[in-house]
Amino acid sequence: MPATPSLVVAGLTPMTTLDFPDRLACVVFTQGCPLRCGYCHNPQMLPTKQPTTEPGEQTPNWQTIEAFLTSRRGLLEAVVFSGGEPTSQAALLPAVIQTQQLGFKVGLHTSGVNPSRLEKLLPYLDWVGLDIKAEPADYQRITGRPGVAKKAEKSLQLIQTAACNYQVRTTLHPQDFNLLGINNLLHWLAEKQVSKVALQIARAGQCLDPAYQTLEQPFLKSDLQAIVSQHQSSFSQLLLS
Repeated sequence: MPATPSLVVAGLTPMTTLDFPDRLACVVFTQGCPLRCGYCHNPQMLPTKQPTTEPGEQTPNWQTIEAFLTSRRGLLEAVVFSGGEPTSQAALLPAVIQTQQLGFKVGLHTSGVNPSRLEKLLPYLDWVGLDIKAEPADYQRITGRPGVAKKAEKSLQLIQTAACNYQVRTTLHPQDFNLLGINNLLHWLAEKQVSKVALQIARAGQCLDPAYQTLEQPFLKSDLQAIVSQHQSSFSQLLLS
């Protein structure tokens, strides 16, 4: 099996029950992301190159990941590629194919910013977690990049056409959303015939933008639960966490 040395790996979570529905999985984090969301809690993964490691610290690479996966055949059921933005790297496709050939289900966390690469990946994917940042009008404000909304919408269409199992996920930070904005987003997702949605409340701590690191005026859980109840019937699954 050919190696994929060009996939720049940022890290590995060796076991999780949270990142692939109903499967025991590991998560491979890849380096690089073109977006600049203020709430990003993995800013060290944004550059395309790995950050400099401390003396004696091992730098992960695809060969070590492949060896790990080979040793976990029959124990783990799935592998999720996350980031960063995994589709930023062309080397993701051969890595996904290798992972599938090892017998694992394959999942992908993506913002949908590279629909042409996503289209090539979809035949090999069993599940996609699609990060929709907001309704289209607010995309540039939240991601810090122009033109991303159309790419994300195209990726959503590709996933739906491919009939791939997927979930749309949105991080809710008070710097980016008010309650009206959350309502508008859910209306937009329902219009796009999205069936499964997970709303994730942003947490305090390390963020790309220091202004996002504290939640001085957090959402009231009761307000968010009321919104979820209002929109529940529009989706087969609407989660708040």
